[in-house]
Amino acid sequence: MALDIHLEDSVRLKKVHPCGSYEWQVVRIGADIGIRCRGCDRKVVMPRADLAKRMKGAPWKPTSQV
Repeated sequence: MALDIHLEDSVRLKKVHPCGSYEWQVVRIGADIGIRCRGCDRKVVMPRADLAKRMKGAPWKPTSQV
């Protein structure tokens, strides 16, 4: 199954990041996908297949806060 993911989507990973956050934002799309931790702004690049295995649930668009 293909991973349907777009820039600025939010994803939740199965394991917690050392900073305590589960949520990440997609910042790069290509053969590899770049994600940024919403807790500490750490950036990670991983292959699509690895991200698909590590994701919990479907990606979503974050709601804008005004």
